[in-house]
Amino acid sequence: MKSKNYPILLAALYVLVLFSACGNGPKTPEPAEPAVMGGTPQIQDITKKIGETPTNASLYATRGALWYENENYDEGIADLEKAIQIDSTKPEYYHVLADIYMDYYKSRQGLAVMEKAGLRFPDRTPTLLKLSEFQLIVKQDIQALATLQRIQQREPLNPEMFFMFGNVFSDMGKTDQAITAYQSAVENNPKLVDAWVKLANLLADKDSPAAGKYYDNAIKADSMDVSALHAKAYYLSNKKNDLKGAIELYRKINVVDPQYAEGYYNVGLIYLDMDSVQQAYKSFDLAVKVSPEFAEAYYHRGLAAEMKGDKVQALSDYENVLRFSPDFAGAKEGVKRLK
Repeated sequence: MKSKNYPILLAALYVLVLFSACGNGPKTPEPAEPAVMGGTPQIQDITKKIGETPTNASLYATRGALWYENENYDEGIADLEKAIQIDSTKPEYYHVLADIYMDYYKSRQGLAVMEKAGLRFPDRTPTLLKLSEFQLIVKQDIQALATLQRIQQREPLNPEMFFMFGNVFSDMGKTDQAITAYQSAVENNPKLVDAWVKLANLLADKDSPAAGKYYDNAIKADSMDVSALHAKAYYLSNKKNDLKGAIELYRKINVVDPQYAEGYYNVGLIYLDMDSVQQAYKSFDLAVKVSPEFAEAYYHRGLAAEMKGDKVQALSDYENVLRFSPDFAGAKEGVKRLK
C-alpha cells in the first residue's frame, strides 16, 4: 500500500544509511549474513555494504524498501524484520514493513506490525494515524476511533486526524458525522485535497448544491491533482448532466497525466451518451493504448466499432476482453453475436 509519502520515506531511509555508516545507532552483537546477491544495481550495492557492516539496521531497511519497490515482497519483509531486530527505535521500519504486508495481501500481519508500533511509539501521531488506517482497512472501525481519540487528546485540531475520523465514520455509514469531520479537516488545513473531495462526494450523494463549491475548493487547493479533477468531472457528468464541462476536465487530466487511461475512457463513455460514436471510438482507442490490459476500454471500443459497422475490429476487441477477463458477460455476448 504505497502511500503518497512513500518516496519521502524511502529517501529518509537513505539518510539513515548515511548517519549509521558513521558509526551511530545501536548494534546487535550477532552479525547477520547478507542476502544473496541479486536485484537492481542499487540493491546489489546495498548488499555489498551489508557484507561489510552486517549489523547496520538502516542498510537492511533501505534494501527492504528497494525490494518492496520492485515487488519482491518476501525479500522486503525479511530485510525489514532484520532491521527492526537490530534497531527497534525507528518507526519508519515498522511503517514500511506493514505496507509490504498489506500490498502482499497479508493485511492481518500488516495490522499486527502497526499495533506493535502503536505500543512502541504511543505518542507519535504519524504512527497512530497509520494504525487507524490499517484498522479501518480490516474493518476494525471501533478500534480505529479509539486510536484517533488518542491523537485528539494531545492534538485536538490535527487535520489528518479529522480526515481519518471522516473515513471511519463514512465506513460505518454515519454520513453526517463524516461530513462534520471532513469539514473540521479542511477548516484546519484548506490544502487537504482528499478531504475536500470526500466532503464533496458525500454532499453530492445528498444532492446538496454545496457539492460543486467543495469540488472547486479541492481543485483550488491543487489544480494539478488528478483525483480532484476526476471527482469534479464525474460530478458534472453524472449529477449535473454537464457533459461538455466534464469532457473539458477529463482533457485537462490527460494534459496533467497523459498516461491516465481512465480519463480517455470516461470521455469515451460520455461521447457514447452523446451518440458521437467516432469520437467515442478514438477515446477508447487512446485508453487501450495507454493501458493495454484495460478490459472495459476494449469492450467499449468494440461496441463503438460495432456501431460503426466494423465487425472485424469489434470481434477482435471482444476477444481481447476475454483474454483479460474471461467472465466478462458483455464480451461473451459480443463474440457470440458476431460469430
